[in-house]
Amino acid sequence: MHDEPIDPFNGDPADPAAGLHDSGEEETLDPLTEVERQDVLEDLADLEIYQALLQPIGVRGLVIECEDCREPHYFDWDLLRGNLRHLLNSGRPRVHEPAYDPDPDHYVSWDYARGYADGVHDTLTEGTDDAAQE
Repeated sequence: MHDEPIDPFNGDPADPAAGLHDSGEEETLDPLTEVERQDVLEDLADLEIYQALLQPIGVRGLVIECEDCREPHYFDWDLLRGNLRHLLNSGRPRVHEPAYDPDPDHYVSWDYARGYADGVHDTLTEGTDDAAQE
């Protein structure tokens, strides 16, 4: 099973995107630092929690404000997870485009998801704190 979609043109000499990355020079990026890798791993762990809490109430994924185009990008859970894993493995983000006609009502921001998870955590620990005090 693949974490990301398989390129249907992989190895095809008629690949319409074959020349897009042939700049003559291989673009080299510095690998992720240990701190950056840890941040991505934490984001992946957080994403699992957010999905477990929010998907049952109809949230399909997260919306992220793109720094490059200043547009909101809507990512379903699996796509965002795949993008984070790709970043972790390759050290570079994927090229992206905004989703086609997403329903913004089905997506929440990363901050909202974090606040929701924190609220659930606080609610659950309040019950155990109250019982411990008695």
